[in-house]
Amino acid sequence: MAKKLQIDFVSDVVCPWCAIGLGGLETALQRLDGEVEAEIAFQPFELNPGMAEAGENLEEHIVEKYGPRSPEEAEAIRARIKDRAAAVGFAINRNGESRIYNTFDAHRLLHWAGLEGKQAALKHALLKAYFTDGLNVADRAVLVAKAAEAGLDPKAAGEVLESGRYAEDVRKEERAWLEAGIHSVPAIIVNRQYLISGGQPPEVFEESLRQIAAKG
Repeated sequence: MAKKLQIDFVSDVVCPWCAIGLGGLETALQRLDGEVEAEIAFQPFELNPGMAEAGENLEEHIVEKYGPRSPEEAEAIRARIKDRAAAVGFAINRNGESRIYNTFDAHRLLHWAGLEGKQAALKHALLKAYFTDGLNVADRAVLVAKAAEAGLDPKAAGEVLESGRYAEDVRKEERAWLEAGIHSVPAIIVNRQYLISGGQPPEVFEESLRQIAAKG
């Protein structure tokens, strides 16, 4: 009989390691089919809560946040991330002209999608929109389109965005995870007890989940 696990996936939709980690986790769960039955809840974390909706050039943002790096270093890091993503079936298309955006509205929409039972579908749609298609995930028209793509009512999605609904819910959840000690993502919390940090490969998730399941 499969062991039931509750997984909280704390992440942002403009975090490449979150996309890689989700791919690794889902691959591991496929391998553990029959051993583990997991329910995943996507929890909000904003990498840049103060960022304007128009966003910033990604490379300039990284330099400001982490310090200067050469064009060669930047390209090597992008290539490594692209390769790690491809290994779990996800396409990341980024270059020196890519931008990073505010994600608060995206998290509000994901909160609503969770209530509608479509959270995973919307999460995948938003990750693809940003990393694969280079779309602005702060643009409400983009968000509505991705909601529709995930099987949600686009009119209702638009109403959620325009009304400001779920803003306090998201802020409360973000504060709770910060207070719990989560300061980098992805953070994968299993049964509210066990933490798996980072965009791990499938093998690491598989072994970790199997060990947790064995603990009963």
